[in-house]
Amino acid sequence: MDDFLDKLPEMDLMRSEKMTLVQLIIPVESAHRCVTYLGELGLLQFRDLNADKSPFQRTFATQVKRCGEMSRKLRFFKDQIDKAGLRCLPRHELEPDIELGDLERQLAEHEHEVLEMNSNSEKLRLTYNELLEFKIVLQKASGFLVSSNAHAIGDETELHESTYSNNGFIENSSLLEQEMRHEPLNQSGLRFISGIINKDKLLKFERMLFRATRGNMLFNQTPSDEEIMDPSTSEMVEKIVFVVFFSGEQARTKILKICEAFGANCYPVPEDTTKQRQLTREVLSRLSDLEATLDAGTRHRNNALNAVGYSLTKWMTTVRREKAVYDTLNMLNFDVTKKCLVGEGWCPTFAKTQIHEVLQRATFDSNSQVGVIFHVMQAVESPPTYFRTNKLTNAFQEIIDAYGVARYQEANPAVYSVVTYPFLFAVMFGDWGHGLCLLLGALYLLARERKLSTQKLGSFMEMLFGGRYVILLMALFSIYCGLIYNEFFSVPFHIFGGSAYRCRDTTCSDAYTTGLVKYRDPYPFGVDPSWRGSRTELPYLNSLKMKMSILLGIAQMNLGLILSFFNARFFGSSLDIRYQFIPQMIFLNSLFGYLSLLIIIKWCTGSQADLYHVMIYMFLSPTEELGENELFWGQRPLQILLLLMAFIAVPWMLFPKPFALRKIHMERFQGRTYGVLGTSEVDLDVEPDSARGHQEEEFNFSEIFVHQLIHSIEFVLGSVSNTASYLRLWALSLAHSELSTVFYEKVLLLAWGYENILIRLIGVVVFAFATAFILLMMETLSAFLHALRLHWVEFMGKFFHGDGYKFKPFSFALISDDDE
Repeated sequence: MDDFLDKLPEMDLMRSEKMTLVQLIIPVESAHRCVTYLGELGLLQFRDLNADKSPFQRTFATQVKRCGEMSRKLRFFKDQIDKAGLRCLPRHELEPDIELGDLERQLAEHEHEVLEMNSNSEKLRLTYNELLEFKIVLQKASGFLVSSNAHAIGDETELHESTYSNNGFIENSSLLEQEMRHEPLNQSGLRFISGIINKDKLLKFERMLFRATRGNMLFNQTPSDEEIMDPSTSEMVEKIVFVVFFSGEQARTKILKICEAFGANCYPVPEDTTKQRQLTREVLSRLSDLEATLDAGTRHRNNALNAVGYSLTKWMTTVRREKAVYDTLNMLNFDVTKKCLVGEGWCPTFAKTQIHEVLQRATFDSNSQVGVIFHVMQAVESPPTYFRTNKLTNAFQEIIDAYGVARYQEANPAVYSVVTYPFLFAVMFGDWGHGLCLLLGALYLLARERKLSTQKLGSFMEMLFGGRYVILLMALFSIYCGLIYNEFFSVPFHIFGGSAYRCRDTTCSDAYTTGLVKYRDPYPFGVDPSWRGSRTELPYLNSLKMKMSILLGIAQMNLGLILSFFNARFFGSSLDIRYQFIPQMIFLNSLFGYLSLLIIIKWCTGSQADLYHVMIYMFLSPTEELGENELFWGQRPLQILLLLMAFIAVPWMLFPKPFALRKIHMERFQGRTYGVLGTSEVDLDVEPDSARGHQEEEFNFSEIFVHQLIHSIEFVLGSVSNTASYLRLWALSLAHSELSTVFYEKVLLLAWGYENILIRLIGVVVFAFATAFILLMMETLSAFLHALRLHWVEFMGKFFHGDGYKFKPFSFALISDDDE
């Protein structure tokens, strides 16, 4: 038997790749190129030999800091390009590689140029906004001033020249400069302040003015009709023009302080219409000049950003790779001569030749006189786990890894989950109409695979795209199980021929009371469509799906136990085979394997035996005659034998293994055995429940015994609960079928019974939405999660430890934008 098993071919996914611990001794002059070439190969995981040092104490901390600063500058350029709305595509012509020092200098020059242009643009924008606000205030506030002049007491008010004079400068300054100094003051003592404020602050601003002046003011407002750009956020802000009429210097001081606190900009408006027009012309002239200056500055800034944008992607990739190289070099140690770097790492055994060739090429390209020393080391710790996957198997491997990464070279559940996972999903989801809808969705994702793989997707869409092959297989198995259940949106079809049943007479009046009669051979594939709507439909389908769930559950749990045998055999642990695998197989199949046998015999013989009664009285009265519940000759003595075997299997699981481990430990330390750790039963490290890397830990018999006791009790109770857990296949399948029936009969058929076309249309729409959102989304998610539970707990719990760690090689292809 062992020879036959040894001759079986190895499976790529059955066990993780064999790993080798290697040591590299690299001359300093070729270290950078060697690590770069290894990053391009992506098959070596470096170990951190400087874990006790902080990032600032490492050899290449300065280079890492420089790369981090360059990454910051590149992100700054990317933000500026996005903010400007530019779309800079990389040049198609081949650009020469740029040295890190030259790139650093270029980035500093570009950053200085862009920052200077941004500063100038912001100053110009502030001036432009002030003039624009002044223009709006001049246009809007004049209406309030005309209204106030109509009620003024006395003759036409005129501005006092002394108010605007500044040591005689009035004659030489422009009208705009004059008006920006003080607010107007008329002869009657009534004064006003005009300005502009953000719309969202207006209510609080007006309330504060009213309280500060105790109501001794008149507040007028009007929309600006123009949105003004905020230079700090580049967003358009809606503002309100206001004019406050008041009297007294004290009120003026309070109002100005409130305006300053609320960020309101105040602008003086002359009451003379001639001066208003002259001032408006001067403001418009300066606005025109500033617009031309701003446009020219924006064009110059966009040209500078475009020049950076053409090479931005290449530069970001270069900096990201260089930072990754120096981070990796920081994991290496200098030897005592300071002329070589020493590194250690894990690589797949098959990749040793490729790594050696890469290192030779790096030595040659760097013109180093000394080659890289590459040799294999003896490993003490457990190697990382590495599976080579493709687009189909990767999604299933990720599902398994979400529970736990497989221990190094233990059996991989993903091999079997490729088939069992979508199949168990389909058992719960089986409807070939719904399966076709899932198939269309999966085919859409596959048809746009190349395009979607290059796009940035949302989290939900990314999850769907990553599991496109899982959805495809779930859809195909759902169609298959739907054909077995004979359900197309809950409607049965005569696909594989006519029904085996017919009515008792031509009127078919007693079809749902007395029932149908069988007149021909059974329906060739799946459930006979005549069961639909019959009086025994629910009992028949319940019995079928419940028994089928038990059979599938026992089969999968037995598969898990068989894989535990192959694990124990692979790791050379005969204790696990003798004292765990064998009693567990006996216990599980003496009870639930026997139940599965009874189900198959009952199906084959058409017996009316009550299996509930058989299983209950197998424990309560094992010697009692079975009577009409006997399915085959010799059933009663077989039940007694199986019951005794199940009782014997429990202490078999509990007692021998802890005492055997204690005996091995005592023999080892008494000098009777000089075997090296790592062989057969002497290897405590390969025992499934022992921790790795603790060979020298003190042997604690009581702890091992308690652990084995817990493990045995867990298996005995778990055998019952796990078998019952598989009944969710029956429950969810029944729920899906009944929900689909309700939507079909109570929505679609009910609406179709009316002659009104509007009611029919509403019924079709409601049925479509219910099918899409409840049956195709919620039910799909529900069945997906239940299938996940069955694999993680019921199946993988029998053999899978999941205490390994992933192989994470140094690879440029795995570096993401978040690693900068």
